Amino acid sequence: MTNLRTPAAVAAAIALATGAAACGSSSDSSTGSSGKPSSGSSKPVAQIDSLSGKSTAVALDGNFVKALQSLKLTPAPVGSASISKAGVASFPITGGNVTYYKPGSVSPYVRGKIDHSGSGLSLTGGGKTVKLTNFVVDPGTSELTGKVSVDGKVAAKRTPLFFLDGRTLQPLKSKSNGTAVLQGTTVDLKPAAADLLNQTFGVKALKGGLKIGVAKITVNTGA
Repeated sequence: MTNLRTPAAVAAAIALATGAAACGSSSDSSTGSSGKPSSGSSKPVAQIDSLSGKSTAVALDGNFVKALQSLKLTPAPVGSASISKAGVASFPITGGNVTYYKPGSVSPYVRGKIDHSGSGLSLTGGGKTVKLTNFVVDPGTSELTGKVSVDGKVAAKRTPLFFLDGRTLQPLKSKSNGTAVLQGTTVDLKPAAADLLNQTFGVKALKGGLKIGVAKITVNTGA
């Protein structure tokens, strides 16, 4: 199958992948990116077999930061991640793939993953530390999943952490330096992740749907 590597194709496929949540809601997430064609066989409109470079950055929402402060939980970067003084958490993109089909030909019509291996976010409080790492964006489910560790012990190798709401996504911006920028996807806490954090830290304040922040995704286009 042809690997579409022109800058336009790359930018379009990445835009569709990271903004795919605009086509659904958290209730659609059971479909998964491994869904089968609804009828017959379909050829992809755009496909990227190997993503590389740049990052997903999340400007942490002020109310989320205040909630952490009230619970006496301290966030910190893990591995190759970083958190700026302005409260922007950045996670390098380390790989992945994206395939986009004509809407209606298969379900879901955007499939793949965007990997962020070797980085993540930790929350520390009450003598406990939870690490959320190795994030994977799944455009088919509009979810970000990851590994969860509590005090160094793995609690979940891969579990839904955040819902990505692409309805707030701004138009794609292509840069002269060979990158494309997508900004505006809202990142919300998944109910299962909220339950795990509440149970670990002995609190009840974290709820599913809590706005974590707004994402800015920068990718190499090959230009």
